[in-house]
Amino acid sequence: MGEITQLLDQARSGDSLARDRFFSRIYTELDRLAKQRLARQSPLTMLDAAGLVHEVYLRLSQQAELPGADRRAFLAYAARVMRSVVIDYVRSRSAERHGGGRETVTLQTGIPDDSFRPDLEALGEALESLSRVDERAHWVVEMRYFGGMQIEEIAEFLEVSPATVKREWQKARAFLLHAIDSPSAV
Repeated sequence: MGEITQLLDQARSGDSLARDRFFSRIYTELDRLAKQRLARQSPLTMLDAAGLVHEVYLRLSQQAELPGADRRAFLAYAARVMRSVVIDYVRSRSAERHGGGRETVTLQTGIPDDSFRPDLEALGEALESLSRVDERAHWVVEMRYFGGMQIEEIAEFLEVSPATVKREWQKARAFLLHAIDSPSAV
């Protein structure tokens, strides 16, 4: 059992010192994930890695009970929170009182012709639809796209092969493209 998982267990049992140490250790990991996430694509918002990590940290630290059974599960949950933070941020910036306009983001796959550039609000709605249709594909998108996790890390977390994760990624990408292009069809 790793140090972060041990701290997570101790924090869950009410040890406030362990909770503080857990957040100190996980903050570094969240910072790394956010930097990876934001470095792999063009700027999607005015939000930088530090701002993203701080908002995620605030949301997670305010929870009475820490989610996830271990480090990987916690980071998968944190990836979902990152997505929520980014989408909330984009929604607030695109509100009429802020002058409107939508930022785009590229869903990079490593496959030639990565031309998928949805606005984040539409992506959020499409992801909600995907979660109702295929929960595992949804988790793959959450962890890879919003959490910055690698194929192998996702495969280990989901207890499937890397090839399965790659198939889920391609399937999810196709679903999201269709959902964004034809929202009423999903």
